Amino acid sequence: MMSSTKGLSLIIRGAALAAAIATTPVIAKECYAPDARSQERAFSRAVVTEGGKTVWLGGQTGSPNLDFEGQAREAFAELDKTIKAVGGSGVKDMVTMTVFIGDVRLGDRLTEIRKEIFKDCFPGSALITVSGFARPGILIEIQGMAVIGGK
Repeated sequence: MMSSTKGLSLIIRGAALAAAIATTPVIAKECYAPDARSQERAFSRAVVTEGGKTVWLGGQTGSPNLDFEGQAREAFAELDKTIKAVGGSGVKDMVTMTVFIGDVRLGDRLTEIRKEIFKDCFPGSALITVSGFARPGILIEIQGMAVIGGK
């Protein structure tokens, strides 16, 4: 027979465990990048989510006095900050992005930066070359969508 003190202790431990599980963030996305091409170019063919909060991200640029890499990193840093500000974990919550660049020759450098930032679970992505941006000196703009939480 269990004493009431032991029973109460088990109930308290069980409640603490349930609370910890309930507050642990759940990964909201599953990346599908089955082929060499998607791995080489750092994008997913599909990203699957279930539940969660959808966050539409406005276009981000870097400072026009930076080079391409500096602007790309600054844009990703701003996206990361925005996602965290609305309750997410940062750019790892991104499920898709559209990247606009002014020079097609910079696409390979962008791919290397994305590999570094996203590791192996890449957002779906489109890379579009444009003839200009809203401000002189801008070389890249990134917009996207993130999903926070979910199953």
